[in-house]
Amino acid sequence: MPKISLMATGTEIRLSKIMRKGKMLCIPMDHGISNGPIEGLEKPHDIIYKCENHGLTSIIINKGIIKTLPRPTKVGILAHFSSSTSLSLSPNRKMLTGSVKEAIRLGADGVSLHINIGGKEEPEMIEQLGKISEECHEWNVPLLAMMYPRGENVKDPHDPEIVAHTARIGAECGADIVKTLYTGDIDSFKKVTESIPVPVVIAGGPKSKTDLDILQMTEDAMDAGAKGVTYGRNIFAHKSPDKMVEALAGIIFRKETAKEMANVTSTESVRAANIVTPEVIVNQKPKMEFLITIYLFLRHQILPRAFFS
Repeated sequence: MPKISLMATGTEIRLSKIMRKGKMLCIPMDHGISNGPIEGLEKPHDIIYKCENHGLTSIIINKGIIKTLPRPTKVGILAHFSSSTSLSLSPNRKMLTGSVKEAIRLGADGVSLHINIGGKEEPEMIEQLGKISEECHEWNVPLLAMMYPRGENVKDPHDPEIVAHTARIGAECGADIVKTLYTGDIDSFKKVTESIPVPVVIAGGPKSKTDLDILQMTEDAMDAGAKGVTYGRNIFAHKSPDKMVEALAGIIFRKETAKEMANVTSTESVRAANIVTPEVIVNQKPKMEFLITIYLFLRHQILPRAFFS
């Protein structure tokens, strides 16, 4: 009988650029349309190149940012094709801004859509998800669905049942990766990940008060079965985005603890406080000479009198 060789599909090849060993560390930077040039995203290209060598697997950016990349990136690119603005009367109504063919033409490795569940705009967004999913499968392009419980019928967006339902919609409509909210604890989120037949990654939400908060959430989510994170503000608005990526990579890929990795994000500030440079030594020399002079004076003048008088 002839040997049957197993070959990787186009989707698998592209997924290997977006994820690493089935896990994902992604920075979504699609905020420019919805919120404008917010803190940390004034120059999105700079963030990409600063973080790409520190454990990052992929980025989510709008097509205009892909078109203006100064050079190819070392990480996977997902073209984001859902948009609305904070200036709109319907900010939750995400509209399509591109096609799968356009993503391929731009050189992207995948497509990303944002779907809000629970509001009056829900039906057309689910329709968009189904349409783009079909196109992605036709062209072997991975689809990431950002599934958010957000709308008039959603009282608590972190309710485990609501999160599970919302995430399941993404998988049922054909997404290869589902991004959703963390429910707040390991046990409840484990029920979410176990009910979704594709990899689940979590959103970061607003910027955390401390590095340990976001790192601990990452560790807990991974323990609950998540396959990674897609954090925006908690990376690009951080004082050291590359250090935050390193810390997250330690948790996601090496199973380090949040407390251990919290030291990574503070390394630069600690070094800055403790480093001794030649300039510091030179500047301290006059002060040291003065202290030595005072010591010798006390030793030869005051101490002998105290002991021998």
